[in-house]
Amino acid sequence: MNTTATDIDVLRVFCRGDGRHGNTLGVVRDTREHPDEASRQALAKELGFSETVFVDDPERGHVDIYTPGLRLPFAGHPLVGAAWLLDLEVVCPPAGEVWVRGDGEFTWIEARAEWAPPRTLRQYGSAAEVDALDVPEPGEWIYAWSWEDEAAGRVRARAFPGRGDGIDEDEATGAAALLLTAELGRALNITQGRGSQLLTAPGPDGVVELGGRVRLERTLTR
Repeated sequence: MNTTATDIDVLRVFCRGDGRHGNTLGVVRDTREHPDEASRQALAKELGFSETVFVDDPERGHVDIYTPGLRLPFAGHPLVGAAWLLDLEVVCPPAGEVWVRGDGEFTWIEARAEWAPPRTLRQYGSAAEVDALDVPEPGEWIYAWSWEDEAAGRVRARAFPGRGDGIDEDEATGAAALLLTAELGRALNITQGRGSQLLTAPGPDGVVELGGRVRLERTLTR
């Protein structure tokens, strides 16, 4: 009988300045007990986090990302979180090579908006309208947003994955922030969910920089 345990670092990514909020992320640094897609998907489903990332090569930054129900070629908060935890200069999900920098408070990644999975970006007239939204029925991945201060680039957003996998609302969604930044063509300061903070800035050749604060919350053993 196999009794080997797996440690999972639990992070919160895109925290507010006081360390609160942020999207929960599980990071599996030792993948020997979860070498294949089926076992990884099963663990991600068991954990029930928005995403769980498996680190296949901590030196070269090769990572594998799962929601509770599917594998993703790219996702923002797992890459920001893994890069911070492992102190990497580059992370490599299936979508491509993602460069990383840190400025002491924020961890930043550079990624292409077309790597992000499709999302419906739905604009509302005010932050109050976004705040008042009910969780929609499963079916469509919706990123609801409004300007809080258009001149300053401040955005209020909420995200509804619509997958029916137990994640009815995503607390902080890096991929959607990339898509919105690419669509608007300007730097954004996004408050999402209960109060998570995501910063973005468009760069040359379709690259968008995405940054946020990361905190280590605890370590689980499974």
